[in-house]
Amino acid sequence: MSLRIGAVIPALNEERAIRAVVEGALRHAAPVIVIDDGSTDGTIAALEGLPIELIRHDRPGGKGNALRAGFRRALELPVDGVVTLDGDGQHSPEDIPRLAAAAAQLPGHIVVGARLIGRERQPRIRRIANDIADWGIAWAVGQRLLDSQSGQRWYPRDVMRLAVDVVPEGFVFEADILIEAARRLGTRVAAIPIESRYAGEFRRSHFKPLRDFCRITSHVVGRVVEAGSVVRSYRRARVTPIHLLDSE
Repeated sequence: MSLRIGAVIPALNEERAIRAVVEGALRHAAPVIVIDDGSTDGTIAALEGLPIELIRHDRPGGKGNALRAGFRRALELPVDGVVTLDGDGQHSPEDIPRLAAAAAQLPGHIVVGARLIGRERQPRIRRIANDIADWGIAWAVGQRLLDSQSGQRWYPRDVMRLAVDVVPEGFVFEADILIEAARRLGTRVAAIPIESRYAGEFRRSHFKPLRDFCRITSHVVGRVVEAGSVVRSYRRARVTPIHLLDSE
């Protein structure tokens, strides 16, 4: 099955990396939608001349707000889904075809680019926070997960439609998409291995491990309790295997 693939790229002060990210995405996706979330550096200038859909926010509104804006625009266009990438260069656009191939193989799934290749390069505190987040979010989703904090994902159109109404902001937004899609649409999550790119050439991450981990954890715990099936959800998550494709 041939998919019509779009790309959604949120960006906040990404002048060093954004052009290379977008040029790479343009080789594999159309349209490419960039959401400038109130940048104060040369991000906009770096995008000059590229055939993209550009959404500009006057001031930073957070990653969740930026992604929602990108999804709304994508839903107005003839795409079957979108791949999301961070604008700082930590995700390789060359993985877009692999995500799309997995999406074609598993219609209706969310496909996560799991940072498994060279994972030892990831800062240790981030690895620990991500592992705990995977455990907790899996509990709320009812399925074991790999790298639930990765921002490189394939979202099918029905999940995008749902996501524009997902409320939480910041990095909690991406966790809640997994939860809401699982509960309201029965969406499953698959993963493909991608490279962990933490070589120091990127700007400092907007993710604050302690602050954002606490926000994500408290939100996910609330969602588990809210569902009213704490033990059943935990058991289901433990016995539902991780769906990893392209593992070689």
